[in-house]
Amino acid sequence: MRILPVLCALLLLMLQGATGLSLARGFRQDCERRGGFCSHQSCPPGIGRVGLCSEQEFCCRMRWYP
Repeated sequence: MRILPVLCALLLLMLQGATGLSLARGFRQDCERRGGFCSHQSCPPGIGRVGLCSEQEFCCRMRWYP
């Protein structure tokens, strides 16, 4: 029974991480609202993809790790 809270916490962390990895299709304004910028074909090194601005542009944003 003590493992149940640990499993719930791990499940919540996995769900939270999975939502951050999805490449949601959007517009330039949506990307900028999320604190990102649109980049043609790929994001610069060290910057993560957080969405799509168009078919050829990715929404890129610096990932913050606590």
